[in-house]
Amino acid sequence: MSAELFRALHHGGTPLVLPNAWDPVSARIVADAGFPAVATSSGAVARVLGYDDGQLTPPEAMFAAVAQIARAVDVPVTADMEAGYGLPPKEFAERLLETGAVGCNLEDSAGGALVDVARQADYLAEVRAAAGAELVINARVDTFVLRLDDAVTEAVRRGREYRRAGADCVYPILAPLEQLKQVAEGVGGPINGHAAPSGPTQAELAAAGATRISYGTSLHNYAMDSLRELLPRL
Repeated sequence: MSAELFRALHHGGTPLVLPNAWDPVSARIVADAGFPAVATSSGAVARVLGYDDGQLTPPEAMFAAVAQIARAVDVPVTADMEAGYGLPPKEFAERLLETGAVGCNLEDSAGGALVDVARQADYLAEVRAAAGAELVINARVDTFVLRLDDAVTEAVRRGREYRRAGADCVYPILAPLEQLKQVAEGVGGPINGHAAPSGPTQAELAAAGATRISYGTSLHNYAMDSLRELLPRL
């Protein structure tokens, strides 16, 4: 499926649900379950590779992991690429497209602080210019991760700037339902809501305005917790 067709899934009558995978096996399970696309989780992929979240994975290792996942499934793959691993936007876009992915997440914080909004918007605009329509860009907004007092206002401001820069979707990760609704109303356009096995649910996120729903590291965490519980009984 092309990036254009994947982009169109963000504008359907029901939210696009993307359970996040971390390797070819989990990606095949997601695809075989009938989901129309696979999203990766940077945190989960990093841990599978022996690293942790927070841009600690060497970029060549992350690109290789994404390429393995993209080769393993027949549905489109969108890759969580943290903050771009310090790569120039043109190089980032070209290397990601080489993996076979048709989308990416790019977050706007580093080292526990938000990146300047104009700088982040410029980066997104340059990725868009380099990739053209071949990448669906999901711009992650980290105001709720960092628990800012003005998280909603700042998320709306950043979301609008990122949309103007060419982002297809805005992702106010970890926004509580009421605040997610405010961001969705303030930004407009596709909004990514963050689900987890423990909630919020897909229905709750859709009611709050999410048109795309993903699970981040929560599914990998759930699977690893289940393994820990199983091992003493073996």
